Amino acid sequence: MNILIADDHSVVRQGVALILREAFNSVNIYHAESFSEIAEILKKQSINLILLDINLPGGNNVGMINNIKEIQSSIKVLMFSAYDEDQYAVRYIHAGVDGYLNKLSSEDKIIEAVSEILRGGRYFSDKIKDRVFESVINKIPENPLESLSNREMEIADLLAKGEGNLEIANRLDIKMSTVSTYKSRIFEKLGINNVVSLAEKFNIYRNSL
Repeated sequence: MNILIADDHSVVRQGVALILREAFNSVNIYHAESFSEIAEILKKQSINLILLDINLPGGNNVGMINNIKEIQSSIKVLMFSAYDEDQYAVRYIHAGVDGYLNKLSSEDKIIEAVSEILRGGRYFSDKIKDRVFESVINKIPENPLESLSNREMEIADLLAKGEGNLEIANRLDIKMSTVSTYKSRIFEKLGINNVVSLAEKFNIYRNSL
């Protein structure tokens, strides 16, 4: 059994490798600290499962999943990230991953997730399963940015780039109160309450429009 741990922190890779070696017999562990290293390994070696960090040099977007599957279509992918699953998990589920696990999870949870996926199953928290079910029932767009109008998208893009209300008002030749109204509407539609969260949404979803 070949498992690839892809993370740019050596301590994380070594720690997870130790857990997996103690839990599974005859497991071969491979390490990658960038997306280019992942590609090199996958082209040379058949891998059963990859534990993949989201914030990976050379990757850091949902397109990583498709690129990985293009090299080895049958590979299993477990997202292993410190990022909040509420913000990221559903998007990566739609991209075709087999599980999502927070780095703060216990050793037992790590072993449980890896075991379930290697058996052919999937591993997601009950909270995320409920989110996926809700999105299907209520027909919530896979990409939340699709809910924005053209004008809202224009203003949201400027906000995500760090421009303030006054700068946006001058750029678009509209009143500051109008910018504030759009900003409130954008936050409400995306379920956020600050510009930092907005920038994170754009980082995840902008290239998928």
